Amino acid sequence: MAGQPGFNPGVSLAGAVDLEALKHQVKAEPGQAGGAPAAGGYVIDTTENTFQAMVTTSATFPILLLLWVPTDDRLFDMARALGDAVNAQNGLIQLSRIDIAANPSIAQALQVQGAPALFALIGGRPMPLLQGLPSADELAQLCEQVVPKIIQAAHQSGVDGTAPYSGDPDADAASVDSAAGGSDAAVPPEHMEAYRLACEGDYAGAADAYARVLEADPKDSLAARERAKALLLMRSGSANVREVRAAAAAAPDDVETQLAVADIDMIGGQIQDAFDRLLDFLADGHKADIEPVRRRLLEYFAIPEPDDPRLAAARRRLATLMY
Repeated sequence: MAGQPGFNPGVSLAGAVDLEALKHQVKAEPGQAGGAPAAGGYVIDTTENTFQAMVTTSATFPILLLLWVPTDDRLFDMARALGDAVNAQNGLIQLSRIDIAANPSIAQALQVQGAPALFALIGGRPMPLLQGLPSADELAQLCEQVVPKIIQAAHQSGVDGTAPYSGDPDADAASVDSAAGGSDAAVPPEHMEAYRLACEGDYAGAADAYARVLEADPKDSLAARERAKALLLMRSGSANVREVRAAAAAAPDDVETQLAVADIDMIGGQIQDAFDRLLDFLADGHKADIEPVRRRLLEYFAIPEPDDPRLAAARRRLATLMY
């Protein structure tokens, strides 16, 4: 749809004041009454700190990339329709929303001059779909025809993983409405330093800070989960997915290449694939590497919900392989 006539640029990033955008400005946070639709399900919000990790995951599953301004009510219907279309695909694609006012470097990197702009992202390669507000018919075409075609194109390129589910957007909206101060209000006070570092993209610092929380309270399962996620992103958040997978295929007996590709699977939400890769590696006779594999799996085990059946099965299999 790129290049079709009739699309007018939205908010200018060149410094001119857009009076129309000011007229449509909404002060409510996403998910609050009168505000933009909340993230959730297979819809995420991406910042400059998390952009590279998001691009990395596009080698596992396709991503629809929406550059918008979440305080401009002209964009709410579009964001809502795209979110519904993506969530209806049950993880075959993810919608990543980027606030270009708060993250101008991303807009500059993609050579976007205004909002909204829409890209498909497959294997780290952005493909422009739209610039400017679509008509109702064009929006319907995007949701009903273009989204399935992106998934089909991704599958043809071998990008056929499943995006991670990030919770019910309606539940997220309710929590925002009931918690003064937004999502930070739900962060335990002892986690705040680690949380801040993670939001800034300092995953090594966040992992260290969460480790200190665990020293004070070894039973803090939230800190254990967030530390495991921080370590994962610290190691592999900016890895070249194709290179990592090629290295693992070329050296199937090398523990480091298998650990690296398991990290990629975890980042992409392929939890079962990550578990199976490392457990199969041990089952194939690599008992000399059992300790690094065990340590990595224990990190991974902190990430899913405790009642996730994949977790119980993987724990049982690991115990069997160790003894």
